[in-house]
Amino acid sequence: MTHPLFILGILALVVVLAEVLVRRTIARHAGTALLGILLTAVLANLGVIPAGSTADAPVPVYDGIFEYVAPLAIFWLILGVNVRHVLRAGLPLVLLFLVGAFGTAAGALLAVRLVGGADVFGAQHHAIAGMFTGTYIGGSINFNAVALEYGVVREGALYVGSIVADNIITAAWMAATLLMPRLLAPLFRGITRAEGRADGPLLGIEEDTEAVHPIDLGLVLALGLGSVFVSMELAEWLAARGLAVPFMLVLSTVALLLAQLPVVARLRGTRVLGMFAVYLFLNVIGAFCDLRALAELGQLGVAMLAFAGIVVLVHGTVTVVAARLMRLEPDLAAVASQANVGGGTSALALARSLGRADLVLPAVLIGSLGNAAGNFLAFWVAATTQ
Repeated sequence: MTHPLFILGILALVVVLAEVLVRRTIARHAGTALLGILLTAVLANLGVIPAGSTADAPVPVYDGIFEYVAPLAIFWLILGVNVRHVLRAGLPLVLLFLVGAFGTAAGALLAVRLVGGADVFGAQHHAIAGMFTGTYIGGSINFNAVALEYGVVREGALYVGSIVADNIITAAWMAATLLMPRLLAPLFRGITRAEGRADGPLLGIEEDTEAVHPIDLGLVLALGLGSVFVSMELAEWLAARGLAVPFMLVLSTVALLLAQLPVVARLRGTRVLGMFAVYLFLNVIGAFCDLRALAELGQLGVAMLAFAGIVVLVHGTVTVVAARLMRLEPDLAAVASQANVGGGTSALALARSLGRADLVLPAVLIGSLGNAAGNFLAFWVAATTQ
């Protein structure tokens, strides 16, 4: 079933099911974000909903959530940002993000050697290395920039295989970073936790539960939709004048400025709408985890998955080691890593799920930084491995 209303209804029900499981079962320790990804991945691979969206088989609901709902989630959640906490967490997170970016590049260089390079992927092995470097630092924009430059988009199996592997590893790494702080806690003993940090994930039970009046709901929706539109127009206007400022950076700035206004701070509904929008976005990430498509690619698919996995594992190891040497919390390592691999929106969702509202805005900002850093390192890796 591919009707937009059916797909959207299923995605909404997954949020409900994940919340119920979190409230009433041992799944509380997993959190709504992780459960939503896993449940949607299962439904997509069972064929209940489409597994991903492609140019040949577009899924408008998925594309719309990526284009509009994800920015709205960022905007609404930034409206509750504490500037003092942002300044405290910002610089270490930026440094850790940059270290992780170089870790991604190192992972791509290692993956070329371990997986086989030209013997497996042919003459375009260098482009594949650059594509995975770009996507695990700055996202799909960087991935496609390299793919277009080297003509990988015209090589069907290679391009499709890289997309499928990227989607699967991205979803898996979101799950890994949700568990990372707990698993790494023994390695980070003696490091002081951030002031005001929640003892557990923000599960949407107390903190994100609000009584919303229709007036507040209307104002929050209008403010969000209007700000996303204005930010898009402003980013295009700046680009036309030679100033390439990422749209997400513009939107984050608008949201942060509005958040300091008392009248905006008093609005109810931003947390509820923001978290629901984030959960929809994460569910779509789960839906892109198409195991059947990978199986159809056979040996090429397995090699591509191994390549992407090595890149992310090296990146993750470098990020964790750097965090430990810098005496930073494992939470920061998880959020910085997710900003690299999954982008600003998923890093924002991770920060909230870990109970780190102070990392919400820094997560989004370093995700925007990844667009520039990702392109530079992606083409450097491609040239180095050619």
